[in-house]
Amino acid sequence: INDFKQQESIDLSDDIQALQRLTEAAEKAKMELSTVEKTTIHLPFITADKTGPKHIEKELTRTVFENLCENLINRCRIPVEKALNDARLDKSEINEVVLVGGSTRIPAIQN
Repeated sequence: INDFKQQESIDLSDDIQALQRLTEAAEKAKMELSTVEKTTIHLPFITADKTGPKHIEKELTRTVFENLCENLINRCRIPVEKALNDARLDKSEINEVVLVGGSTRIPAIQN
């Protein structure tokens, strides 16, 4: 949203339909980046102004995605570390971990 606002001087944060399309595109990009190193977010006709239709076409790499999600990824570590501490276990004593949910497919979560 910020990149688009900077480029086009249009704030999409008040446009419910644009936000829905961005959310869907972000989810699709998240899934794709679980298996590939980069993807393209392509949203034609995301909005329009007096000069005509506006589009979003943005390449997103896994590294950039993981940097954007770094705070959330770090927050996932806290309950795991607390559980290990409460169980008085070292991570070297764990042979296998079962991950549940779509975001667990993100390589940074699995590492």
